[in-house]
Amino acid sequence: MRHIMVLNAKGGCGKSTIATNLASYFATQDKKVVLADYDPQHSSLEWLSKRPEGRPVIEGIDASRNGLRHVSRDADIVIMDAPARTHGAELTEMVRHAETVIVPVLPSTIDIEAASGFLAKLGEVGRVQRREVRIAVVGNRVRDNTLIAGELDEYLDGLKTPYVARFREAQNYIRAYTRGLGLFELPEYLAWPDWEQWEPLIDWLGSRRSRPN
Repeated sequence: MRHIMVLNAKGGCGKSTIATNLASYFATQDKKVVLADYDPQHSSLEWLSKRPEGRPVIEGIDASRNGLRHVSRDADIVIMDAPARTHGAELTEMVRHAETVIVPVLPSTIDIEAASGFLAKLGEVGRVQRREVRIAVVGNRVRDNTLIAGELDEYLDGLKTPYVARFREAQNYIRAYTRGLGLFELPEYLAWPDWEQWEPLIDWLGSRRSRPN
């Protein structure tokens, strides 16, 4: 069973968007997927409640109350949507459940500074230091050809943590979320630019680099 967590202490960075799109992607690949929502706002579970019949099944659990105790034992992939403001002992406990952590960062000075502090704290977690979990960063809601987009790229490229993907700000994310779908379930003519941007993350998750040795 694979455990992938989307994690950042900064609120509003798009954790639920990335978690739901990962869940829908793996579901379309014939994987048995569990979407574990640790966030008290339950944005991921709200998305799942809108999911149409006939789409690949995704099991949702309220992990903010019960953790992972109710995850089906035959699940292939568990996608975890972590809460904001996760620090200290809570951060250590969250990371304990993951083999792979994805940290989304928005293109703003506040978010870049917050990410710098958060990644430093994440690096102090014992499992991270022992290389029992793999971490990657992604740029999220990026508008091309803006100064702040360039600053975000420069910052993320300078990290020791792999910078594996960069997602544009696009209406497709809203179209998909409001219908309980993921980007990979939208028509190709509409979503192909976003599919291309997700390919590096999907490739990284499929590689040995994203898993502990």
